Order: sequence, then C-alpha cells, then structure tokens
Amino acid sequence: MRWLGMLLAAFALAAAPVYAPVTPDPRLSFPRDHGGHPQFRTEWWYVTGWLDAKDGPVGFQVTFFRTRPEVNQANPSAFAPRQVLFAHAALSDRKVGRLLHDQRIARAGFGLAEASTSDADIVLLDWRLRRAADGRFLTTVDAKDFGLDLTFTPTQPILLQGRAGYSAKGPRPEQASYYYSAPHLAASGTLIRNGRPEAVKGRAWLDREWSSTLLDARAVGWDWAGINLDDGSALTVFQVRDKTGEPVWAGGSFRDPRGRQIVFQPPDVRFETVRRWRSPRTGGVYPVERIVVVRLPSGERRFRLRPLFDDQELDSRAGGGPVYWEGAVRTEGGRGYLELTGYAGALKL
Repeated sequence: MRWLGMLLAAFALAAAPVYAPVTPDPRLSFPRDHGGHPQFRTEWWYVTGWLDAKDGPVGFQVTFFRTRPEVNQANPSAFAPRQVLFAHAALSDRKVGRLLHDQRIARAGFGLAEASTSDADIVLLDWRLRRAADGRFLTTVDAKDFGLDLTFTPTQPILLQGRAGYSAKGPRPEQASYYYSAPHLAASGTLIRNGRPEAVKGRAWLDREWSSTLLDARAVGWDWAGINLDDGSALTVFQVRDKTGEPVWAGGSFRDPRGRQIVFQPPDVRFETVRRWRSPRTGGVYPVERIVVVRLPSGERRFRLRPLFDDQELDSRAGGGPVYWEGAVRTEGGRGYLELTGYAGALKL
C-alpha cells in the first residue's frame, strides 16, 4: 500500500495551486486591468458612494469578488470550482437605521457567473457590473430589500495607489496588492426602495485590487477609508492591525485638486478613535467615529469621520463570509466610506 500513499502525495502536489505573485514592478494597462486576473488568488471590484434621495442622503456599496480556491485547476469537470465569484450589496438608509444587505455566490461557468479578462464585465446570476465602450461603469443589483441600477461616469483620471499600482500591505515584498482607484465618479440612475423606483444622483468611488498574498500573519483585520472631498481632492487611507490593535502596516494617498499625488508611508498615517459602537447581534465593537491624521508636505492634516448612522455592520455569515462594518461617513468638506474588519473576529484573506 506504500505505492498508493506515494501516488496520493504526488497527486496532492500536482493539485496544489500556484498563484501569480505581486511584484514591485507593475505595468498596469487599461482597459485590460479593469478585467479579471484569474491567475491571482483573489480580487475585487468595490464601488461605494452617496446618493441624494428625496428624503435625504443614502450610502451604498456594491462589491464583486473573484477567488481561486485551492483546488486542482486541471480538473476537467465543468463542476469543479476553479474560480468562485461572490458579491455583496448594501444600502445605508438612515430612516431604516440599520444596514440593508444582500449577497450572491456561484462557481464560475455555465453562463451564470463570469468575469471577463479583457475589461470590467462581471456577471453573477442576476447582478452585474461592467464598463461600457464610452468608459462609464454600470451596475444592476436586484436585492431583497432594495434595488440599484446605476451609472458611474469618470470625472478624473485613474489613481494608481502605492508605487505605480504596487501597494504594500506589510513589511514583506509579497504582502502587497495591485491597486488602483477611480474617485469622484458621477453617479446617476435609479434606486428602488419598498418597490418604488426613484431617480438619484450622487458621487461614488471605485477600488480595484488583486493579490495572492495580502496580509501579514500577525494581521487580524484592517481599517480603510476612501473620501471624495468637495474641492476635488481624493483621500485614501488604510492600516492593517494586529490582535492588540497596533498597526502592522499603513498607507494610502492624497491627490489634490490639481492632480498632484502624495503616497503615504506607514509613519504618515494615524487612526484615532473618537467613539465606539457595539453590535447587538454579533457583539463586535467598532470604532465608528475616527480621526484620520495624515502627513502632507504642508504639515499634518486631520479628518474627522462621522458615520451616517452607527448600525452599518455587514453580516455575511449566511453565505460563508465574514462580519465587518462598512458604512457611509462624512467629514468636513467631504463624504466617503469607512471599512472596519476584524472587530467581530479575526479576518483571514
């Protein structure tokens, strides 16, 4: 029976996936890099924003994920989960007072779940995000408690994060992602609540990342914010935290109204907590009101981020996903989104 054990061991080695590495010499090319990168372990298309509705502002997020599981990619079965797509969509409506959320998940294939590799075009059952020939992004989401049919028109050039799109997330070179953003997207379209459609306009932000080894072993979660400032500036900040709450790494960028970009190093970013909120459902304690301090050539600048309301916790455990806080926030002279992960249990990615 020894031969059988050797055969199984050899099969296991052959089946082990080899993911493409993130290297410090990115050469991003568009529209190609709007599309999927199936040779990497994971990636996402992440759209957040504020919409001006009749009864006041609402926040929204639509996120499509692609992941490559640790399965044999040579498996000829059409049912093998060589690539898996899943998506979250949420609406932050202050009149509801809690996050409205829905999700989708499916293995790639059968015309039901696909991510184009030539341009942004992700289909997941009845949800979709794509880029049209004129450069606009369009999404359609039919969720259980709301609906979105939105168009996002770029008003600024793409913002390459980090070093020309190579964004370090830890002290080791492989702890990084390819990362770019499209801030200040002009949003327009239809919001459906309680079965009633309403024309809306607003401002949105697109984040695109893909990686194979993203987080340091010490990391339990991260904090991230993307803020569209009224003067046309764009602020991106993040920190990766260990179990004591201390930063393992930090970074981001600031692009001013003239298009001049400053890339932050870990000492240039600091998160301070003003107020916390405890979830009555999961017990997670989230620092929902923060002061973000960044170091600019002109000196330190402080941004106080206040949530649209506290209960913007997203619980995706029903679909096998994590629990995290992701919500609309205001600051003086701007609006955006804040993401807080690892506060209701360590997040593994």
